[in-house]
Amino acid sequence: MDLREIRQLVRQGDYEFSVHAQQERLEDNLDITEIESALLGNAEILEEYPNDPRGESCLVLGFTESRPAHVVLGWAKRKLDGSKRLRIITVYIPRLPKWANPRTRGITI
Repeated sequence: MDLREIRQLVRQGDYEFSVHAQQERLEDNLDITEIESALLGNAEILEEYPNDPRGESCLVLGFTESRPAHVVLGWAKRKLDGSKRLRIITVYIPRLPKWANPRTRGITI
């Protein structure tokens, strides 16, 4: 996945949230505009998952005004024409113990 393409799709509003991502963003009190700004700002791809059974995906680190955010992105296929659409699979604030800091994994539970 490519950050330029991700940013373009976010700017165009051509993306969707999974049900899980909606639940997670609400748990972490993340507004949709915060997620958009995290992806459009100084974001970086931390991990790529080219062989994910659900399809290619990646973990992006971005920053809202006040905190880091992790966004896992993948592709959703449209049923009507088979074209792909950016899907936000999950989104969360990286915290201990799973994350030592926003860029470094901590303890696996």
